[in-house]
Amino acid sequence: MTTVRAVRPWGGDLSDVDLADGRISAIRPHTPGSSPPADVVEGRGRLLVPSFADVHVHLDSTRLGLPFRPHTASPGIWNMVLNDRQHWRDAEWPVAQRATHTLGMMVARGTTRVRSYAQIDADCGLERFEAVLAARDAHADRCDVEIIAFPQAGLLREDGVVPLIEEALRGGAAVMGGIDPCLLDRDPVRHLDIVFGLAERHQVPVDIHLHEPGELGVYSTDLILERTRACGMQGKVTISHGYALGGVSEATTRRLLDEFAELDVAMATVAPSVDTAIPVDRLTAAGVRVGLGEDGQRDYWSPYGNADMLDRTWQLAFTHRYRADELVEHCLAVASSGGASILDPAAPRLRSTADRPGLTVGDPAELLLLDGDTVTAAVMDRGADRTVIHAGRVVADALELR
Repeated sequence: MTTVRAVRPWGGDLSDVDLADGRISAIRPHTPGSSPPADVVEGRGRLLVPSFADVHVHLDSTRLGLPFRPHTASPGIWNMVLNDRQHWRDAEWPVAQRATHTLGMMVARGTTRVRSYAQIDADCGLERFEAVLAARDAHADRCDVEIIAFPQAGLLREDGVVPLIEEALRGGAAVMGGIDPCLLDRDPVRHLDIVFGLAERHQVPVDIHLHEPGELGVYSTDLILERTRACGMQGKVTISHGYALGGVSEATTRRLLDEFAELDVAMATVAPSVDTAIPVDRLTAAGVRVGLGEDGQRDYWSPYGNADMLDRTWQLAFTHRYRADELVEHCLAVASSGGASILDPAAPRLRSTADRPGLTVGDPAELLLLDGDTVTAAVMDRGADRTVIHAGRVVADALELR
């Protein structure tokens, strides 16, 4: 047994927290002056929160750890795909080394649960998927990683992609990916038939990138919902991004929220600076699971990203214009417990903006100690005095891996 001593769960009273068999086994008031147990993690009065769950990251495209390069991509998904193709093989490190380095940075900053995309297309074949597999294996004792077989360039524009996706699903990918059925592949029915068909065949969940604007995004979403219902895949589908679904009519947004809740379709956001996304407080209030991710990290798509989900939590609060403590803290709950419920639909879910799950007896010992007077202060200050616990064991401290 390990005791995390003198911590403040979600900013509450000073407590001692016992961990056993990878779970929280007891929480009790801290007694000053008591003799520490043999195996103790000193909390020093820091906050205790669930560790981060990054449910939307592209480990196969990162350039963290390498010299900064100018951004060269022009707007548009296909243009960015082509820009990435032109440059990714010329990086100073091979993909596996970059992915492994970035995943280590993520763990050191507090992330112990990850869902990463692995690009599979006619250009890279399975090379980038295998690199993410290598990163997952290198940090297997520090974090849990789900890999998405992701057709970044579409399933239909180029020959040979679907067999590669299926090979990845047989070789360790845990999620079937899809992307912009109308804008990219221009055949939404066939695209989604393949996505859901492969998911059913391999008994894996679905995660679909949706950048499509306005009513086009609603059209694709309705097709996704239709297939979710027809295939009996309630609780197994995530829509990532969905930038435009809060920018249509209020009646349409309300209908979508109700159907997401009915079919248990989750949403993953990367905290974009747009006014057309559905706010996370509305998703939570409607009963929709919602999580946060970092997307690409200083790659050939974007110069942003630094492997720190606490920074991305700040961004989520900032782009939502949240100021009240409850809403800022809710952003951290989304970044931790919210994402965890996407990875495991049986995990505790956020039920309101005041809900703070993940730190009760029986919960997984996926924990993060942070410095800060309050949770909101920790989000604002984003300090370096952090201790990261995975499966009941310290895996990083002061931003360094153990």
